[in-house]
Amino acid sequence: MTTTAIGPGPQTRTQTRPAEERPPATATDSTSAPASLWRNRDFLKFWSGETLSLLGTQVTTLALPLTAVIAFDATPEQVGLLRFLQLVPYLALALVFGVLVDRMRRRRVMLLANGARMVLIGLVPLLAVTHHLDLPVLLTLACAIGVFSVLFDVSWMSFVPTLVKDPKHYVEANQKLGVTSSAADVAGPGLAGVLVGALSAPVALLVDAFSYLVSLVTLLTIRTPEPRPEPPAQGRHLGRELAEGLRWVFGDRVLRPLALVAPFCNFSMVSVWTVFVLYAVRDQGLTPTQLGIVFSASSVGGLAGAAVSGRVVKRFHLGTVYAVSMAAIFASPLLLPFVHASKPVVTALFVGSFFISYLGLGVAGVVMVSLRQTLTPQPLMGRMNAAFRTLLFGGGSLGGLLGGVIGGALGLRAGLAAIAVGSTLMLVPLALSPVSRLRRLPPPAA
Repeated sequence: MTTTAIGPGPQTRTQTRPAEERPPATATDSTSAPASLWRNRDFLKFWSGETLSLLGTQVTTLALPLTAVIAFDATPEQVGLLRFLQLVPYLALALVFGVLVDRMRRRRVMLLANGARMVLIGLVPLLAVTHHLDLPVLLTLACAIGVFSVLFDVSWMSFVPTLVKDPKHYVEANQKLGVTSSAADVAGPGLAGVLVGALSAPVALLVDAFSYLVSLVTLLTIRTPEPRPEPPAQGRHLGRELAEGLRWVFGDRVLRPLALVAPFCNFSMVSVWTVFVLYAVRDQGLTPTQLGIVFSASSVGGLAGAAVSGRVVKRFHLGTVYAVSMAAIFASPLLLPFVHASKPVVTALFVGSFFISYLGLGVAGVVMVSLRQTLTPQPLMGRMNAAFRTLLFGGGSLGGLLGGVIGGALGLRAGLAAIAVGSTLMLVPLALSPVSRLRRLPPPAA
């Protein structure tokens, strides 16, 4: 249910090693954590629901723009606008939602968000078969889905520490979630391509609607107690609480550089993706099924990255792992627009480019989320995550909008080349970042 943002992404969505031996604890014990997350039944329920939902979300990621392209003959600017409307709610609402989430029990918020997304996504095929779906309606639904995606993303990233309890298991949890997110990236686009080809793009969205239903059931069966957040001593005040979260993020020597790089990462990935879908279909003649295969094959990189992230961080300095994995994300788009060859060779290079990008994303996502969870106290977790989601998806929303504009103004190949070259410029601030010099995870926040 996370998106490609570093996020879920879960995005989505680092150096997990088993915690020291301790007596077994039940999943509902609020004072101790199981010695391994494999024994934490509530985390496993949450993880399984997320896995299926992420698979459904991959169908939507491809089916919504293909609905616009195939059913309504959308222009590059219109496809860019669609991506912008899906992601711009993060820019507008994430900080406010972060304050609200820190005031509430997060599981209830997640139930509301996923119920709303199930209904909204289910409306697309319903309106399509009744001949009431047009491009303005599709754009409106995409934006509404984005609003509830913001609410869920801010909540689930803050809810995981409640299930995990012991900070020593944060990396393990994020690695497990990262592996299944990447597995969904592998299987999802291929499934989406087949479903779109067989059922049409709007009807294929029923798969995602069903996945949210499964997620609702798994959330309802979680029994880990979640205490009501205590109000601050000064009382509730939206502006003050929002400012407190921002001060925490931008006042920390590790969180601040992570936050400053975040929007450029998603800007690069989403702008490349927006123009590439049009370039692959219109200039290179790929069918929806072939496009889905490209994304599925290349997404093996994300699965591999998340799977090896723990071992890589254990062997190498944390900062080195972060720098190399982020460099892969920023430099890999250079392979997309600069090759003139036969269709099989070009397709192989498409796969190679996205494979490298997703490999870096699989590792970098685990590193960054683990750093953020380790350095932030629980009362600020929602606002910290909200600040990062605002930056990540704000960059992504602008990437979708400007990617479409660039592709329309320069042409698809030239526009893709301009975005790829601009992406590599981020290697300079990445090399200068203090995060790139970290040796290991810092001590947990008090």
